[in-house]
Amino acid sequence: MSGGIDLLKQDGLFFIPLGGSEQFGVNLNVYVSDGQMLAVDCGIGFADDRFPGIDLLLPDPTFLEERQKALKGLIITHAHEDHVGAVAYVWDRLQCPIYASPFTAFVLRKKLEEQNVRRAKIEVVKPGMEVQIGAFRVHFVPVSHSVPDTCSLIIDTDHGKLVHSGDWNLDPAPVTGAATDAAIFKRAGKEGVLAYIGDSTNAEVGGRSGSESFVAKGLEAEFRKCDGKIAITTFSSNIGRMISILKAAKVCGRQVGVIGRSLHRMIGCAVDCGLLDKNLPDFVPEEDLGYLPDDKVVVIVTGSQGEYRAALAKIARGAFKDFKLNKGDSVIFSARAIPGNEVSINQVKNNLSAAGVNIITPRDTKNIIHVSGHPCRDEIADMLQWVRPQVIIPVHGERVQLDAQAAFARDCQVPKALVPSNGSVIRLAPGSPEIIDHVETDILAVDQKRIIKATHQSIAARRKLQYTGAVHISLAVDARGEIVGNPKFETVGLVDTDNPGEEQIEDRLYDEIFDLLEELTFEERLDDHFIAEELRIGIRRFCDHSLGIKPKTTVHVLRV
Repeated sequence: MSGGIDLLKQDGLFFIPLGGSEQFGVNLNVYVSDGQMLAVDCGIGFADDRFPGIDLLLPDPTFLEERQKALKGLIITHAHEDHVGAVAYVWDRLQCPIYASPFTAFVLRKKLEEQNVRRAKIEVVKPGMEVQIGAFRVHFVPVSHSVPDTCSLIIDTDHGKLVHSGDWNLDPAPVTGAATDAAIFKRAGKEGVLAYIGDSTNAEVGGRSGSESFVAKGLEAEFRKCDGKIAITTFSSNIGRMISILKAAKVCGRQVGVIGRSLHRMIGCAVDCGLLDKNLPDFVPEEDLGYLPDDKVVVIVTGSQGEYRAALAKIARGAFKDFKLNKGDSVIFSARAIPGNEVSINQVKNNLSAAGVNIITPRDTKNIIHVSGHPCRDEIADMLQWVRPQVIIPVHGERVQLDAQAAFARDCQVPKALVPSNGSVIRLAPGSPEIIDHVETDILAVDQKRIIKATHQSIAARRKLQYTGAVHISLAVDARGEIVGNPKFETVGLVDTDNPGEEQIEDRLYDEIFDLLEELTFEERLDDHFIAEELRIGIRRFCDHSLGIKPKTTVHVLRV
């Protein structure tokens, strides 16, 4: 709920980021115009150690669900997981048409099938087309990015024209997809752009992102240095990078294989959509990789962000039975580290280094083995000069990146910059754009076979157990409150009885249970809840004095 404003009854144009404006990933943005809503993107985020047992995070669609009749459509700008990955998990709560470019729609259908979502209506919009979605006239503008059919959006409303950039860059020679057409954005600028809602990923980075066409040459030079097997990791949806790898391997006389479910899925989509050059060699089946000479193989693997269950992490710790890296082999990281993933990535690198595997990252070589799909400052400056917005609203990034783009936009003479948080309600028109309210928003977590809030008590309890351990005690007492038999207890994460002397801690804990009971009066012993609570507090105090830890403590009292 908002702080009192019913947006559907307000005249005007509003923007609300429900996700993606305080973190990388979990993108979900909403436009409201005269009682109608348009959503843009619905992506996943990757959980860190704050969410034990959780791999994926999702935006919470409650705000849209509560206003479902006003939601006229959901646009997916491109096929990266942080923009499309959550749709299959939350579409049943939205029940609206989905608009996407051909490749994005193909990928989305696969994801919907995997989650057994069969009723979603997908409208395929070719890049360059315009579509009327309720009160919004949307021009799907083709832009260069690391995945095919990526589109920025020029959105026309009765209150003004908006440019929603999505992910983009100014690659002058993209390997796949179209180059960004400056003329379309310049034309919008001449007509008058009220607001630019823009990608902030590289807002702190000077210069330009570079061209994917340079990467094939850089990888070719790097491949020539390697004697043994080569494993290369990048984002699964970076189809342009797959083409660059194939080109480089072909020149170097190496064949290319693929390991990782998401890679197989994305490459399969690209093949089915006819996006791979027919002059490039086919991928080697995974089961045949072991028959190739070491110096004739390149294997693309998942896991560029250090994901524990991804192929590269398994290979690094020797847990992948069908493919192994040996001393003298090489691993190339053809991707940037998403902020927050550095520890996981370093763990993979440490395992590889311990095995004598050569590690090559973009920082380790003068050859270009990775370029970003997001605009750096010179490209952002070009875009702002083209569209000349009255206000810029930075999205897609952590607060540092959002603030950096806002400050840079001011340097570029944009009249106003508004930095949102997730849930900010920004009135774009009428009047001067400003943040006027805040709606409740949240993050959801994919917890094995269920979806729960990221603030769910089960996650909080797991997080606490990571640091405190646990003690579980069960005992039986008679009608007078005297112990019957011996108490049973178990400690988790506190002691190692295989270590000399540590079994004494459990012996002392056992004695402490009796000491605590002896301190109770006759009347107190008649109350099961009182007994359990006194033991819980006393055992936590004992562990704090003995170990410096206050564990999660549960006590079960059975009256016999």
